[in-house]
Amino acid sequence: MHNQAIDPRGLTWQRVSPRYLTLRVLSLAVEALITLAVVSVPLVLRSLDIWGGFPAWIAWGLPGVFLVGFIWRGVLLPRQVRAIGYAERGEDLLLRTGIFFQRTLVVPYGRMQYVDVAVGPFERLFGLCTLKLHTASPGTDATIPGLPTDEGARLREHLSARGEAQLAGL
Repeated sequence: MHNQAIDPRGLTWQRVSPRYLTLRVLSLAVEALITLAVVSVPLVLRSLDIWGGFPAWIAWGLPGVFLVGFIWRGVLLPRQVRAIGYAERGEDLLLRTGIFFQRTLVVPYGRMQYVDVAVGPFERLFGLCTLKLHTASPGTDATIPGLPTDEGARLREHLSARGEAQLAGL
């Protein structure tokens, strides 16, 4: 679906790797297991008659609420990952995110101070990296997660060269 307010016409959006979805699903599963283990403590204590005075509806309801939340986040993950994209233009780079609250960020090459590529242990396992653009504005959150490592390296070099060329023209 094209939203003219945030999607300029005629752009070819590059998408992140499909492996990024697998990484996000695994991260969500680990987060869910740890959280559900912690919020289930009252249920276990109540069932062992260690904490008999704890209300049953809270002991059962707390894990249930968190479980529903994790399932909802899991349902949204494929669309969230598909919504991440970037497009290179002559003077700037566009970054797009969001399904409900969509956002397109325009970063002029001449405003880039440096380009950072980070790889964590799980990203390394999947052959992915995260590219972050640093600009003169500290509030800019110009990040592209889930890039294949070779594309991250290519973008880092390409964007750095374009940024230097734009600065040299000032």
